Amino acid sequence: MRKSKTLARIRSGEPVRICALGHFMPPYIKYAAHYGFDCIWLDLEHRAMDQREVQALMAFFHRYDIDCMLRPSTLEKARLYRYLEDGASGLMIPHVSTPEKAKALVDACKFPPLGDRGLDGAGMDNDFMFFDEDYPARTNAETFLVVQIETPEAVENVDAIASVEGVDGLFIGTGDLGFRLKQSPDYPSLEDAIGQIATAAKKYNKAWGCPAGSPEALRQRRSQGAQLLARGGDLGALKQVLGEWQEEMDAVLG
Repeated sequence: MRKSKTLARIRSGEPVRICALGHFMPPYIKYAAHYGFDCIWLDLEHRAMDQREVQALMAFFHRYDIDCMLRPSTLEKARLYRYLEDGASGLMIPHVSTPEKAKALVDACKFPPLGDRGLDGAGMDNDFMFFDEDYPARTNAETFLVVQIETPEAVENVDAIASVEGVDGLFIGTGDLGFRLKQSPDYPSLEDAIGQIATAAKKYNKAWGCPAGSPEALRQRRSQGAQLLARGGDLGALKQVLGEWQEEMDAVLG
């Protein structure tokens, strides 16, 4: 079984270098691996991709030895662990606001004794049936579950969420959370909320992180103890590079 670079980094106390992908772009996986990223956040919550496309991308993740942290558009139990069978290194689940939901996700994504994931063994995660009796234990040890903290309710419950065994990390959806916190003056600021989440993660020895839109943001979050650090994605890269190329063409061509 392929070992997770994300979990290796987390266990050694190092930062995990993450970038995002939302489209069927196999070369992007090669580029990210080449430039030293540990993990690609594959976004299926806000982007459309069919199951066969996802399965095809997993072959590239394995070929270039980089983790896939897949964010699904469903909470259906069998579909969640099928993504792991297809080769995802881990799942990142949006809008987890209660410990009960976190426990249900552990139930879906982890084999007993942690959860109640269905056993097959014929997927890419197990080299298509080249397995032995250690397969469930090795799978639990080398796949991860990250839950997203994106609502005021999640911030209120973050201590209980972080305490759930089988949850490996907390990832702050700063866009959703910041938007919701602004709806009421009774809520803490986004920075205060991030501090609460960081404290809960440290208390229960869980990794945490969020998107970082600049080098300064990366430094700030790392200084707060964040390990799951996401910087950039396919659309942002294309937008930036195309903009730079157009500036060059304007300068030369007028």
